[in-house]
Amino acid sequence: MLDDATAPRGEVTPTLAPAWLTVPDDPNDLAPGVWPASAQRDDEGALVLAGIPAPELTRTFGTPVLVLDEDEVRARARGALAAFGDAAARHGGRARVYYAGKAFLSTEVARWMIDAGLNVDVCSAGELAVALAADVPPARIGFHGNNKRVFELERAVEVGVGTIIVDSEIEIERLAVITERLDRRQSVLIRVNSGVHAETHSFLATAHEDQKFGFTLKAAERAAERIHELPLVDLAGLHCHIGSQIFGTAGFRESASRVLELHALLSERGWLDVPEPILNLGGGFGIAYTRADTPTPLEELAAGIVDAVADECAVRGIDLPVLAFEPGRSIVGTAGVTLYEVGTVKTVSLDTGSAPGDADAPAERRYVSVDGGMSDNARPALYGAQYSARLASREGTGEPALSRVVGLHCESGDIVVDHEYLPADVTPGDLLAVPATGAYCAPLASNYNHVPRPPVVAVTQGRARIIVRGERIEDLLARDAGIDRAPLGADEGEA
Repeated sequence: MLDDATAPRGEVTPTLAPAWLTVPDDPNDLAPGVWPASAQRDDEGALVLAGIPAPELTRTFGTPVLVLDEDEVRARARGALAAFGDAAARHGGRARVYYAGKAFLSTEVARWMIDAGLNVDVCSAGELAVALAADVPPARIGFHGNNKRVFELERAVEVGVGTIIVDSEIEIERLAVITERLDRRQSVLIRVNSGVHAETHSFLATAHEDQKFGFTLKAAERAAERIHELPLVDLAGLHCHIGSQIFGTAGFRESASRVLELHALLSERGWLDVPEPILNLGGGFGIAYTRADTPTPLEELAAGIVDAVADECAVRGIDLPVLAFEPGRSIVGTAGVTLYEVGTVKTVSLDTGSAPGDADAPAERRYVSVDGGMSDNARPALYGAQYSARLASREGTGEPALSRVVGLHCESGDIVVDHEYLPADVTPGDLLAVPATGAYCAPLASNYNHVPRPPVVAVTQGRARIIVRGERIEDLLARDAGIDRAPLGADEGEA
């Protein structure tokens, strides 16, 4: 299922609810696969995460708060490594797994990844600094980005980053100068646009040719030739990423076929002359945001992708390269739950459409406003992404009521959950939980309307601790240079 709703934002479907959203038998249930495995309700009906009731978490840390189930993250990281490692081993090969730090990165999460045996991908100087501050070995870091600045490349080469994924001819020339000046060797992968378009939102699909990342297949060939001429830049292999929130293997199979054709050509010409060349197929493995989403288990994806690569290698008579993958969302996404407090609830009558299940009843939409919004979860506004929601402080007693959860920002598009059935008795002061917010929510957070970003709290076995501090209004004011400036006097130019 795609991230977007079945109808474009702004259109009213005949019954208001999209076709994929069904009326639940119980509007308090927790859909399997959408919530962390530890999520349950206690005897009072409150949501419990890793043994801690939601009301206890919000009393301690306030709202909004992003709660991250540490055990879930660690288990999914270990599972990803086992899935791809086992799939490669069945063909006599090896696999590396890089955690895509852009999904969510902090020093604690980086340490969890290293503990689980994963490497870490970064795509900015800031993410590199976080990884290094977490004592991630530089050799286990991959560095992405379509516009790596000179100082970022210098830092990466200086600390000994394992691989830099080059994205342009200009970047290759920058590395030629930097490696010579620092007298350091640097391994690189060429990012290739295979031309395969993932079946997802256009902003999430990254392998079609008309976009900012990487080289076309023909341009990648020329890039490899140039790298071969450089004395201190070593071409270790190829990289391709076809998109995000992908549920099947067909796109990976086709992309691998095209990139392996280039891999074979470069090997034949001696431009990929390393003992163990790498083929990095990226990530983008989807998760469930709603009960309607049915992502393929990672073990099945890993087996299907690796089998496809092995088949394509056999056809070409080449050895299976070292395979690399970059899961992010599939490791951290489902582990995150954001807790909000309900502020206002109101029902709006609509001119068109009808009530769900009653074609003769006038259409109404109930708006449930919470104390966060697009500043802590920009994905609905950016991609039309769909989420789920449930009462977290108690179980509701009302019938399921079609609701739209919205934020506090001065934007009509400030939607947290576009379509959801919540108990009809939701009221101000209730806690609302939105699952599957572990990926791309905190990293995309902003201070729009001067709203402080919330803390990130890790929970495990009944214990909770802050891993990213929340902001205060004082923190925002501290950046305003005008506050510290003394008023101008007559002798300072005042008229």
